[in-house]
Amino acid sequence: MSEASAAAGPGQAPGTFGPSALLTPANGLTLLRVVATPPLILLIMLWGASWETVGIWLVLSMTDGLDGWVARRQGTTTSGAFLDPLADKVVVIGAMAALVAKRIVWWVPIGIMVVREVSMSVYRSVVGRRGVSIPARPSAKVKTFVQDLAIVACLVPTLAHDHHLLAAGMWLAAALTVVTGLLYAVDGRRASRSGRFGGTHGPGVDGAHGPAVDGASAQGTAHGAPTSGLGGER
Repeated sequence: MSEASAAAGPGQAPGTFGPSALLTPANGLTLLRVVATPPLILLIMLWGASWETVGIWLVLSMTDGLDGWVARRQGTTTSGAFLDPLADKVVVIGAMAALVAKRIVWWVPIGIMVVREVSMSVYRSVVGRRGVSIPARPSAKVKTFVQDLAIVACLVPTLAHDHHLLAAGMWLAAALTVVTGLLYAVDGRRASRSGRFGGTHGPGVDGAHGPAVDGASAQGTAHGAPTSGLGGER
């Protein structure tokens, strides 16, 4: 028996990573999205709407799905469940901030979304310390998809001058962001009252990365089981 086979746990394929692993290919792809965010912001500031920025955004989006695919095959990790939704927030908020700075969109709907994302992260951290796990909602995937679509519309040159369309897209994304945030707050209160503790309840959130929490990110769900209510929320 090879060393890899001997190290693999019951039911785990040889050569895969355990839940506590940190240096994994999936985590590397996740961190790549974070590293690519400053260049994306710079290009938006320099060029505004352009096919180059659209291409970079699409690459980042595909990487988001790729890290989930890799994690499901090489072993889900708790570090991935934490890092993936964090990376998603960095990319989305960074791109939106650049669009505001470039005066492509109004700052108010962007501000609403940023406040929701930050407050939800803080909320999950607080309830997670109490051992409360909040199951995923399909509406979070819709929210994330609309956010991404709204950003793409702002970067496409043929759409960038249609301010009514861009504003409608951002306000729709902001509305969905607020609604999903409120729904998760209600779920958190119910989970606390019903005594659902431990971080193992409910399907994954935020994508396809496995059993994490909230949204549409591939790695947020498959990168690892949610720990203390923190994993995968988007």
